[in-house]
Amino acid sequence: MPPLVLALLIGVTAGMRSMTAPMAISWAAYAGWLPLGGTWLGWLGWWGTPWIFTLLAIGEYIADKLPTTPSRKAPPGFIGRLLSGALCGAAIGLAASSLPLCLAAGVAGAVIGTFGGHAARMALSRAFGTDLPAALIEDLTAIGIGAFAVASL
Repeated sequence: MPPLVLALLIGVTAGMRSMTAPMAISWAAYAGWLPLGGTWLGWLGWWGTPWIFTLLAIGEYIADKLPTTPSRKAPPGFIGRLLSGALCGAAIGLAASSLPLCLAAGVAGAVIGTFGGHAARMALSRAFGTDLPAALIEDLTAIGIGAFAVASL
């Protein structure tokens, strides 16, 4: 699959769950699927990085279900999702020698994932009559898209 499409997909993941994308990318780098050694993003493949991002992702999955969690569309959350998409898109771009385009695709994917994920979750919440099943479906979707993207590297 073309790196630009993979960067867009990992950006969508970042838009849905901001820590899931770097978790997937860091596991791919650690496993050697994403050759980042010797680059400015080589730290993504260090032995502890995937574990740290995994813990952060788990924390995000939990925090997302809390009623006090702010909207993903509010500036701090939205900016964080854009940065996550940019970082992960850049990682794919570095490995594919297509840094600027993949970085931009990661950001574009984050926008799509933020607004598309929100719209889908709201529709599912209305259909279920409660938010929790919709939130869990969104978690699994983000994990699935991220896993597909890194498995396709």
